[in-house]
Amino acid sequence: MNSTGQGHRFLFLQGPHGPFFHRLGRMLAAAGATTWRVGFNRGDRAFWPDTASYIPYKDPPEAWDLCLRAIIAEKSITDIVLYGDTRPIHAVAVVAARALGLTVHVFEEGYLRPHWVTYERGGSNGHSRLMTMSIRQMQQALEQSDMELPDAPARWGDMRQHMFWGALYHWFVLTGFWDYRNFRPHRALTVGQEFVLYCKRLVLLPVHRLRRIAATWAIQHGGAPYHLVILQLEHDASFQMHSPFTTMAEFLTLVVEGFAKGAPRHHHLVFKAHPLEDGRTPVAREIHRLT
Repeated sequence: MNSTGQGHRFLFLQGPHGPFFHRLGRMLAAAGATTWRVGFNRGDRAFWPDTASYIPYKDPPEAWDLCLRAIIAEKSITDIVLYGDTRPIHAVAVVAARALGLTVHVFEEGYLRPHWVTYERGGSNGHSRLMTMSIRQMQQALEQSDMELPDAPARWGDMRQHMFWGALYHWFVLTGFWDYRNFRPHRALTVGQEFVLYCKRLVLLPVHRLRRIAATWAIQHGGAPYHLVILQLEHDASFQMHSPFTTMAEFLTLVVEGFAKGAPRHHHLVFKAHPLEDGRTPVAREIHRLT
């Protein structure tokens, strides 16, 4: 993209919960670009206040490909912007955009967290261009980079904000169902179940914080060597689409059995749950069962 944005016409699809995409769109418009947004539910609509540039999609998922191509042609779109490239509507959009020669801008949960969002062209996670690089090539690139991590310019991605925007988004989706009755969530749970889980997590945040502080203190002052296992969400695209596992139980079994066979008996195994783990997968219960 040139520095002024002139000549670029961006089509935004689904974004993170909250106003992030709308703010980004305003910045692009200020730079001279034209922006449009396709919304698939009331949550998408609520966080894109500009009605003139909002395009509601209310048809069945099967009609999305043809509709998208028509929008691209009608609006002379040059770039598409989306959040996560594996959810069905985005996977279809990426294929269409590549076939039509558009630039694909993919945002994703930050590889560095909190307060950071990841941006890559073409794809993220298993579809990232990083997957085509060898470890040596990555090392050579890092040798030319400043390894000092700068402070985040904003506090996007703070867990409390994430949960708040998530609960609000799913409330809009739930209450506006009849306006977008053909909408299908990209996850297995219903919108109502997602809303309840977000609210529950938000309410219990202080309790989880106290438990985390106590557990961290016990680990740091326990005196035993420990090995840290950082867990992903079972329903996350990086786990479902880009790993050899289909359930978290499979991964936990592999880790616990391997540790039991190979680790010194005085070593401890520590599991770090994902900050957004909401209980839809019984991770703690499965760990206790295995141990």
